[in-house]
Amino acid sequence: LGGGSGFVSRPRPPLVPKGPRARPHPLSWPAGPFPQQIPPRALPIRYPGPAPEPGLPRPSLPGRPRPRAVPSGSAGRATSHGARAQRLGGRPRGGRALRLDGGDLFVCGLNKDGQLGLGHTEDIPYFTPCKSLFGCPIQQVACGWDFTIILTENGQVLSCGSNSFGQLGVPHGPRRCVVPQAIELHKEKVVCVAAGLRHALAATASGIVFQWGTGLASCGRRLCPGQTLPLFFTAKEPSRVTGLENSKAMCVLAGSDHSASLTDAGEVYVWGSNKHGQLATEAAFLPVPQKIEAHCFQNEKVTAVWSGWTHLLAQTETGKVFTWGRADYGQLGRKLETYEGWKLEKQDSFLPCSRLPNSMPSSLHCLTGATEVSCGSEHNLAVIGGVCYSWGWNEHGMCGDGTEANIWAPKPVQALLSSSGLLVGCGAGHSLALCQLPAHPALVQDPEVLSPDATEDTESQEAMDKERNWKERQSETSTQSQSDWSRNGGL
Repeated sequence: LGGGSGFVSRPRPPLVPKGPRARPHPLSWPAGPFPQQIPPRALPIRYPGPAPEPGLPRPSLPGRPRPRAVPSGSAGRATSHGARAQRLGGRPRGGRALRLDGGDLFVCGLNKDGQLGLGHTEDIPYFTPCKSLFGCPIQQVACGWDFTIILTENGQVLSCGSNSFGQLGVPHGPRRCVVPQAIELHKEKVVCVAAGLRHALAATASGIVFQWGTGLASCGRRLCPGQTLPLFFTAKEPSRVTGLENSKAMCVLAGSDHSASLTDAGEVYVWGSNKHGQLATEAAFLPVPQKIEAHCFQNEKVTAVWSGWTHLLAQTETGKVFTWGRADYGQLGRKLETYEGWKLEKQDSFLPCSRLPNSMPSSLHCLTGATEVSCGSEHNLAVIGGVCYSWGWNEHGMCGDGTEANIWAPKPVQALLSSSGLLVGCGAGHSLALCQLPAHPALVQDPEVLSPDATEDTESQEAMDKERNWKERQSETSTQSQSDWSRNGGL
């Protein structure tokens, strides 16, 4: 399920339905007081399990603050692959994508730059099959601000959407692409992709990290005057990230203006902008990857990392969850600490970030043992003991508590307490959950599992029925008019 940023390196068993009517139901919010079910429509339902991916921005979004289930078509994203669902969620301006266990890709949402890969730029309100990828099983999907990066099961990378900053990885391509196109990655098989605001990353099976898109370049030049930035900051095609030669990357993730990588040794490397202390260092900008020292994670190996727009979360081998980075909306799950005399005088101050509040990873004890974590732009969801918790930015009600007040510490989403088998995901200003609900007349209905062709046939039949009904009404009206005309003597 897509939306925040991260990767879970350990496998989990598939969810087993409990009871004759228990089925996984996709829910989303805000736009209502509580999570509500997404109608199945053309949405084939499968039983998933976890493994996250990268997060993004906090735009000003209209909408109501409380959770509710939305129709199968709001801007966001979801991916699932049998017992390995990748996420529910979305990007600030991108569309939503749903990857099914057969590898088929369904998309919906904003599509101004063709980021849904449907061959046009019309917004799509319902999950729609990406027909250009039929027969090409999809492994992972990552959404940037206005572009999408797609990873196929055979390790090939595709992209679509805006290419204004070279984020599609096709240097001589058009300003935008409305159909997924292949990216050349030096014939390396890719195992993980990530998308930031205007840059993207890929990790290969051999552990090499590539980056492309110029979104971080202007920030780097401003914060590193007189320095020449490495090529991967200015490349419009995949360029190898230098400084990681002695490590093997398992996955990559991206924030708005930073990047990160998790290695097979359980180490976290970060680079890019450190404006909010998200890189856990004193430098304002890291032009080359820098490892976050093990003592920051109590000398434990990191097994999973997630990234929001300007904050990160990491889970260690013992299940502890650490948070760091921006905290003024409650993103870190604890009150913002203040230091006497600390004040950021201007936006791009060179004040050492070690003095910024919460710039170093700190364990959040209430999240220990979390089985699911997802970061939105500035809010988060986690599943602990089968219960969904939310915290952070809540201006549009994406934390699901029925208010617009920011949440400073993880709290249960009351509307999901009776659900089981939770898989959660975050977008910029919305949240989603795929879960098994108890029998409930308003929510639990047997979803139709439809193939794309069956869906098309159903929609065609509905259109034909509507047309036939309209003609019948017209005929009745005509007959009635003729009868009235006769009664009036033809006058």
